[in-house]
This record gives sequence, C-alpha cells and structure tokens, in this order.
Amino acid sequence: MAKNLVKRFLPSHDKVLNNKYLKIFGTLLHDPNLFHINRRSVAGAFAVGLFFAWVPVPFQMVLAAAIAIPTRVNLIISVALVWITNPASMPFLFYFAYWLGGQVLGLDTNHFDFELSFEWLTNELLLIWQPFLLGCLIMAVTSSILGYGFIRLFWRWNIVRRWEQRKIRKR
Repeated sequence: MAKNLVKRFLPSHDKVLNNKYLKIFGTLLHDPNLFHINRRSVAGAFAVGLFFAWVPVPFQMVLAAAIAIPTRVNLIISVALVWITNPASMPFLFYFAYWLGGQVLGLDTNHFDFELSFEWLTNELLLIWQPFLLGCLIMAVTSSILGYGFIRLFWRWNIVRRWEQRKIRKR
C-alpha cells in the first residue's frame, strides 16, 4: 500500500519535534495532522515541497514547513522534497529554470559563462535575474501541480488495485 511505502522512509514524530531548525514553530508542530499519511496530506505535501524546491533562497525547508503547518499537510514530506534541489542537482535545475525563463521572455541564453566567484555572481545576477526567477516560478507552479495530481492518481490507482485483489481473493 502507498501509505506503508511512505511510512517506511519517514523519520519519527519525536525526531521532527526535536529538529533544531523546526523549533521556531514551537507548539504548532504538535498538530497530529502534520504527520498523518493520507491522500490529501501526502498530495498536499508534494505540492508544497515541490514548489519550494524551486524557490532559489537559503532555508527552503523552513519556508516549506511554514506553509505545510497552516495548510495541515504532511510536514516531513514537504520539508524532505525541497532537497530535490540539493547542492549536486541545483546547478543543472537552476540553469534549466534560467533557460526556460529566457525562452519565455525571448532572450538569448546561450552566452552563459559561469565562474565560481562572488564578483561573477554580483555582476551576472543583474543580467540574469528576470529569466531565472520567471523560470523558477514556472517550474515551481508546474511541478507543484503535477506532483499533487500524480500523487492523487497514484493513491487512487493503488486503492482500486487493492479492491480488485480483495474481490479476487473473496471468489
């Protein structure tokens, strides 16, 4: 079942409550709905987590938690999904966002010379911020909607499959 698959990879409730970065939310973390595994909470968590994975700011996990708490979706999944844009994948995904934003704005994005320095960042950021942020917004909204829809469909498919198996066993 999808619920058991998800539960296998999640940390315990106590481990989340004692996380030093999430302590800023205080007693808000004691809401049991933040740790439920059901179709609504997991699909919503995918939407929140995938959206904030594309937000190019530090502490994406805190932002995902800040939205997961009032929307009462699974906190752990929301926070974990922002790690799709980890230090290894971030350059490729954010370059794709920059390229996509450039395509939408009709800009030439082929003259991109990257240099790992603070000087390059301050100079080039003034030139690339519009297509980069537009691409990040497009990818955030798109991946959020697709993630939500995929989880809802996958969960439904899994339930229907189990019903069919139960019917076969009863015969």
